[in-house]
Amino acid sequence: MGKQNNDWKDRLNVVYSTNPDYQFETTEEPEAELLPKNQQKLRIRIEKNGRGGKTATIVSGFVGPEEDLKQLAKVLKTSCGCGGSAKDGEIIIQGEFRDKLIDKLKTLGYTQTK
Repeated sequence: MGKQNNDWKDRLNVVYSTNPDYQFETTEEPEAELLPKNQQKLRIRIEKNGRGGKTATIVSGFVGPEEDLKQLAKVLKTSCGCGGSAKDGEIIIQGEFRDKLIDKLKTLGYTQTK
């Protein structure tokens, strides 16, 4: 018999079934598969809105698992020597580093970067 999911939070608000063949299905979306670096269409923009007057450089358009996004964000933050975060398919770098990020991404193999 396969591994059963015993986390009650995943089954909250589910009606109990007496069917012995019933399989509970979660509604989680599968993560996107990682596209090759040369097919990633990354876009870089600078934002100032909603950040208390501070400038942030946003890298968007990454297609792949969240773990790979965080790994790329770490490399970019290290190369710029600043802080930032990665969430919701975007990498946020603190400061104005548009040209530096474009150069770094192209050396990493992300050829369709603008």
